[in-house]
Amino acid sequence: MQKPELYIFDDSFSALDFKTDAALRKALAKETKDAAVLIIAQRVSTIQHANQIIVLDEGRMAGIGTHDELLQNCPVYREIYESQTKEAQEEA
Repeated sequence: MQKPELYIFDDSFSALDFKTDAALRKALAKETKDAAVLIIAQRVSTIQHANQIIVLDEGRMAGIGTHDELLQNCPVYREIYESQTKEAQEEA
């Protein structure tokens, strides 16, 4: 059986806790290693290791780059990241 060239995950990880999300992404990485992967997500931790992230704000592109590039150059991404990091620390 031929494997797909593209996998699309449309907010598939949002209902998972952080630990399960990370474990699933690690397992999927082995299965999808020779394909392009498009992940649509609201949680930064789900996509922060992606080769390229596109940030949308009210349907418009607000930034494009890696996690580190966006933290430095995209206020929308930085605000989302800081908000989610703060929430995660409060839950711990």
